[in-house]
Amino acid sequence: MKILGNSTREIEPTQKRLLYRCCVLPIALYGFQLWFYNRASLLYPLKILGKMQRRAAIWILGVFRTFPTSGIEAIAGLIPIKFHLHKLASRFQLCSAALPKNHLIKSLIEDALNTYSKPPLHSINSLTNRQKSSIKDYLVDSYNKLHGIFPSFSPLDPELTPGSRVIDIFQDQFLFNLSNKAKNDTVRSQQLDDMTIESSLSTHTALVVSDASIKHDIATSVSHIHMRNKPLIKIVYHAVFVTSTKVELFAIRCSLNQACNEDEISKIIVITDSIHAAKKIFDTKSHPYQIYATAILKELRQFFSKRQENHIEFWKCPSHLKWNLHQSADKDSKAFKPVPVFLSKISWDFCKKIDSDNYINLWKMTFQALDGKGNQFLDLIDNNLETIKPSYTKGSLWLQDFGHSNLLYARAMRAITNHSPIGKYHLRFFPKEEFKCPCGQYPIETRRHILYECMNHNGYWNPRKDTLNHFIMFLRSNPKAFAFSDIVSLVGPS
Repeated sequence: MKILGNSTREIEPTQKRLLYRCCVLPIALYGFQLWFYNRASLLYPLKILGKMQRRAAIWILGVFRTFPTSGIEAIAGLIPIKFHLHKLASRFQLCSAALPKNHLIKSLIEDALNTYSKPPLHSINSLTNRQKSSIKDYLVDSYNKLHGIFPSFSPLDPELTPGSRVIDIFQDQFLFNLSNKAKNDTVRSQQLDDMTIESSLSTHTALVVSDASIKHDIATSVSHIHMRNKPLIKIVYHAVFVTSTKVELFAIRCSLNQACNEDEISKIIVITDSIHAAKKIFDTKSHPYQIYATAILKELRQFFSKRQENHIEFWKCPSHLKWNLHQSADKDSKAFKPVPVFLSKISWDFCKKIDSDNYINLWKMTFQALDGKGNQFLDLIDNNLETIKPSYTKGSLWLQDFGHSNLLYARAMRAITNHSPIGKYHLRFFPKEEFKCPCGQYPIETRRHILYECMNHNGYWNPRKDTLNHFIMFLRSNPKAFAFSDIVSLVGPS
């Protein structure tokens, strides 16, 4: 990997990080479930993997080997290997829920979760508590994980049988009307207004506007059904510990259930700002919304089978349009303030999301609380004047702002961690070398002196060099700052 780039040339730091995450990590962690499970000894494998990731972070950033591990992992956008393994193990345990009911592993776990029938001899529930606590296996972890999750998958449902699916038989009776990105919002609003006027003139058309909101893990789904010569029908449901996609899909399910039962209705128009949730209805792949999707498909099958002219349309209405009918549904979804009373199970996708968020937050907390990032770590702030925190979803904020230049990124990392070819570093690691500032006005060349006082680096002046944008401008205006003299003469300004 070293031949692909260094601190001055070849591939960019963002590309190095992508290469490591896509090619190196999957190979290194292949089959980790065999040794990463309940009560297993993890000291040696975590030590080896930690060394591997440290070398990768140093290669990505092009920095000194004396850099603290926590600091360079955060800057490179690499979550510590321990938290990454816990996150992957949690997702792997959830994969058991996607297996069909006739699968052997699923039978071991589901029979254990079914407390209303006598468990078979091979079930985990047939073991005593002492036997369960002594077992070292991922099945026990999966059993404990799935105990508080309600079902979401239904891969063997008859509605998903190839050849007899709704998309196979009634493919001409449903369509999606998506907004064209080339057209402006005014054109889309006009299209929605024209469609509303046209549907209001027909007694055979039902206009459904659905929306949902989540606050404090409590979801509210609202559906407004407009039909000619009939009062407005409002459907409101509440749920806890679910994701936004599942709530939007549930709102569509409730509204379609009401509209399909009207005998005179032959056309249903669904308007939603989450068109991706509506597409999940006809998605035949395995996904955590199959329970709701198959229920909707059963309603649509009956609706399409009544008359050949029956059909349904899904219209996308972006929330930023603030279209009047959708705005009314959105207002109703945010007007309720329910309070949960009893504990309940959580959805599969919400559990996956909350586990990932917990490990990310734990990483952020340990990064700020411990000294692993180094005592000299420079805490920069963003445009909102908040301290930059580690992130790995799209790379760290440091990597996003100056990860396009190897030389600029290497200089920035040396300045942030205070491991750079300056006088203070020489005094600490190479005391026999010169450590005075070349400007002659300071006995020791320090990072603060370079950023705020040194006359040799006055190409850009701003008192808020602790902000990320001003910090980058300073480095661009002073190409010799935190750089080796031979590299500056060879490469030039970054």
